[in-house]
Amino acid sequence: MIDPIRDLDIIHPEALAPELDRSLVELEQDDIVRRVWNRDRAVWKADDKEISNRLGWLDAPVTARGDIADMEAFAAVVRAEGLTRAVVLGMGGSSLAPDVFARFFPTISGGLELEILDTTEPGAVAGAAARFELRRTLFLVSSKSGSTAELAALLSFFYDRVRRELGEDHAGDHFVAITDPASPLEDLAGSLRFRRVFHGRPDIGGRFSALSAFGLLPAALKGLDLGRLLAQAGIMAGFCRDPSPSANPGARLGAALGAGALKGRDKLTLLVAAAFEPLAGWLEQLIAESTGKEGRGIVPVVEAEPGGAGCYGQDRMFVDLLSRPGASPAPVIRDLVAAGAPVIRPFLDDPYSLGAYFFLWEFATAIAGHIMGIDPFDQPDVESTKKKTRQILAAASAGGPPATGHASFSGGLRIAGGNESGGPGAALSRFLDSRRDGDYIALLAFLPKVPKAEEALAGLAACLRWRTGLPVSLAFGPRYLHSTGQLHKGDGNRGLFLMLEAAGLPELGIPEIAGIARPAPDFGSLFLAQARGDSMALAEKGRRVLTVEVASPVEAGIAALTSLVG
Repeated sequence: MIDPIRDLDIIHPEALAPELDRSLVELEQDDIVRRVWNRDRAVWKADDKEISNRLGWLDAPVTARGDIADMEAFAAVVRAEGLTRAVVLGMGGSSLAPDVFARFFPTISGGLELEILDTTEPGAVAGAAARFELRRTLFLVSSKSGSTAELAALLSFFYDRVRRELGEDHAGDHFVAITDPASPLEDLAGSLRFRRVFHGRPDIGGRFSALSAFGLLPAALKGLDLGRLLAQAGIMAGFCRDPSPSANPGARLGAALGAGALKGRDKLTLLVAAAFEPLAGWLEQLIAESTGKEGRGIVPVVEAEPGGAGCYGQDRMFVDLLSRPGASPAPVIRDLVAAGAPVIRPFLDDPYSLGAYFFLWEFATAIAGHIMGIDPFDQPDVESTKKKTRQILAAASAGGPPATGHASFSGGLRIAGGNESGGPGAALSRFLDSRRDGDYIALLAFLPKVPKAEEALAGLAACLRWRTGLPVSLAFGPRYLHSTGQLHKGDGNRGLFLMLEAAGLPELGIPEIAGIARPAPDFGSLFLAQARGDSMALAEKGRRVLTVEVASPVEAGIAALTSLVG
């Protein structure tokens, strides 16, 4: 009988030999598990830039239990006041664990509907505003620092709306901050008279914060049983204390991830059923942002419609989030196993075992970082796109020239930058012909995230896989900037980055609010600046980038681009 907490199948570990065998032996010889729990920063680096202040997640299953009563009491109060919806305004580590809770669990009777808003695309922001009944909505402004451009824009927009509808004296009652102590966001919450500030732990980094206030307060408002969630996490933490790496599920998984990267199986392919899509998004950030640096990286590739075993190269490892727990593996998994591919099967037959799996993957990622010789707790390249975005917005505010030039539209498409000869088809061919063995394609969509566009992009990704034989990841901006964006700039230059920009975005202004540094006059300008800023940051790092502007309707432009792929 499968134990959904401890039983972690790694099928065909021999495909990772001898690297996996050597890694397990070295972990035991060097006493790595004990040293991790003793907060020995030298497990990762001799120089301690911030490692010592990033290991609080190890204790989170225990320390967070002290916050349960307060969070659940707060949830009861806002429910009694008639609030029915909680909206997280955040990015990256502040939004991805709440997104798992929002979509993986049904809303408990009496709980608040939980929604995540982590985009600056003006159509999405306007659509969300039209759905929310502001009198019954609580906004969770969630950020360790509170200084990101996305958060400033979203907070300005929704605070202004609430203020206009409910009055200055009552606006703050509909806002709560989740942030580190003494952060700029805490100061702002005081000046705008937020009803409450919940503190995160400064010694837990954003992507490791699922079992802290950043994940748990949204879960409490939705009505989840936090005690049960943390109990499962605590059981897994106990298993991950086992000093024998072979018997320790977190160490064993981390060794497999690290050994796979060393062996060239650095494309961790997450085969997901629809129910597990949000969990895949959380894993993407944890793995990519933690491992993508110093010329190394594990590339998460999410596939909801996988091909047959013959479609995949020798650079792949697989995670089975497709098969139903306790049932026979899905057909594609059976084919992969028959072909000798390494497959990880983390069973999830109880939604509350998510607490265990959050901890499992966090511990495994820390171990993989040790094996790969990197610091899994920093993110040295994340700031580069933010800097370029600020430069673009400053130039536009000063009336400077456009950040990039464009040719004319051709079939709903036009190429950004200076290599436009031959039109979109020729530019695309030159771009794809630059591929090398071991590469991947990242399809980066600064487009409206609507069903028609998502369907068209899935078709484009499939065509790119068929033409090139490479793994293809698909990500929407600006969310990915706080997730896989670090990997894109920090790994060994294995990526081809096909960036799609939306033309003709709707106008939606960002109000001026005292105390908030407005990042741009409107959401469309900010969204486009983020796209172009990332394109510039990638190019500055020597990455291969092709930026294509897509006319409205975007699904027609994506279809035209797909036809050029062949």
